[in-house]
Amino acid sequence: MNWGVFEGLLSGVNKYSTAFGRIWLSLVFIFRLLVYVVAAERVWSDDHKDFDCNTRQPGCTNVCYDHFFPISHIRLWALQLILVTCPSLLVIMHVAYREAKEQRRHAAGGSNYRCRYPNPGKKRGGLWWTYLLSLLFKAGVDMVFLYIFYHLYRNYTLPHMVKCELPPCPNVVDCFISRPTEKNIFTLFMVVTSCICIVLSLVEATYLIGKR
Repeated sequence: MNWGVFEGLLSGVNKYSTAFGRIWLSLVFIFRLLVYVVAAERVWSDDHKDFDCNTRQPGCTNVCYDHFFPISHIRLWALQLILVTCPSLLVIMHVAYREAKEQRRHAAGGSNYRCRYPNPGKKRGGLWWTYLLSLLFKAGVDMVFLYIFYHLYRNYTLPHMVKCELPPCPNVVDCFISRPTEKNIFTLFMVVTSCICIVLSLVEATYLIGKR
């Protein structure tokens, strides 16, 4: 990863955000992205390898694992983080479009040039709508993923043992999940931070509407 480019993007998002947006950005970067990169990936790195069933029937363990883990937590979180951060980049792109448009108008107008956007980052007109829709989209993405996690993994928890009777298993077999307690702690942490991000996005949207 090119951290110089990533740092530039973060500074751009931070520059054009409100106070609530800066808190949201810090929460996503520190408590979600860094925790995901540093710790969560390692916790789920052995989930398939250490998923043990008390049978030697070929294919039984793979079928049971696919049934109880249709989509890995870690891949869902990665998709969630990508989708939830993209709208902030759209705001930067909108500001860059305004700046480029001003430069073209200045080059074409010469001495008769009249500045249309003295402050391209000011949230008015189309940029106001872009910023507001980005907030609603981010809150909606987090809500959808919270529902997906709840639907796939009831109450956001993993049991220590599951029973599986899918073919080609010869009978009802007991399967044991690797480090379920540690995974439950990280899942709860991600759920709580997602809820806080939803609240911050909705509060910022309310603040933006009220200020206008």
